[in-house]
Amino acid sequence: MSPVDVNNLPIDLSKTPLFRGVGMESVGCFLETCHIQDVDNGTTLVSPEIRSKNVYLVLRGSFSVYLTEPREAELTSLQPGDIAGEMAIIEDAFASAYVVATTAAQVLCIGEDDLWRMINSSHAVAMNLLLILCSRLRFDNEFIINSDSIMEQYRRNAFTDALTDLHNRFWMLDMYARKIKRAIGNSSSMCLAMLDLDKFKSFNDRYGHQRGDEILRATADAMRDFFRPTDLIARFGGDEFVVLLPHTDMNTAYTIGERVRTGINRRILKGEEPGTGITVSIGLAQVTPGDNLNSLLARADAALYRAKQQGRNRVETQDENV
Repeated sequence: MSPVDVNNLPIDLSKTPLFRGVGMESVGCFLETCHIQDVDNGTTLVSPEIRSKNVYLVLRGSFSVYLTEPREAELTSLQPGDIAGEMAIIEDAFASAYVVATTAAQVLCIGEDDLWRMINSSHAVAMNLLLILCSRLRFDNEFIINSDSIMEQYRRNAFTDALTDLHNRFWMLDMYARKIKRAIGNSSSMCLAMLDLDKFKSFNDRYGHQRGDEILRATADAMRDFFRPTDLIARFGGDEFVVLLPHTDMNTAYTIGERVRTGINRRILKGEEPGTGITVSIGLAQVTPGDNLNSLLARADAALYRAKQQGRNRVETQDENV
């Protein structure tokens, strides 16, 4: 980054949407404390995973805006004079979209404090920012109205398990990774539960796959009832399920796990004959600094394996003691 020389910029700031009609002398002292940043092609400038403290005014190059990180559908593009990151500053929250450079680019980084000082000192800046926000909201509403039904169908097909109607592994890999990263950044407690049906293969062999599918669907329905509304449930594959438990320490996760285990067993997994009932085992792991989804899954899987080794139909944690 380099300090700003307001008289030597590649565009005329007074002709940009943010500074149109603004007496530049009224905001010049604030702009001088801002910085210019060079951005490589493909660099993510704004992300929902990072709390930005800047508004970025595009000086050179172009950017694409995406609602989701898998960059499949561009929401809009930004060209010289456009700004990004203003919604996060106004709402004092994480951004709601990804802004990614599609060429080598250069931006003017306007710090949060400098932006508010300019708003307080210039009525024109305040009005321009209001117009930008209104235009952004109108565009978002039009996009949602025009594409909501199509996008919803695509989303369901891509992210939903056809048998259980739970989220699938593809959705889980993307969503859990984001949630874990955010929890670590916010120093927020979080646990992951891995649930497996005991002796499910033997059940399938004895009663057939159609009956096995019924059990999987019933298990999914029970999980929706016994886990909390804020818990994120997905089918991991076969008869394994994973659940992300936000704002949850290990003691609470263990209590939830026991409630789910006994609730599922009591409701649907009773055998049709003595000794043929299916039970569930659950392994738990808690997010720690430096974790990622793979390391968390590995610890939960190890806990689940220990539950199997110790007789099944039980909850085990990543540690021997809760």
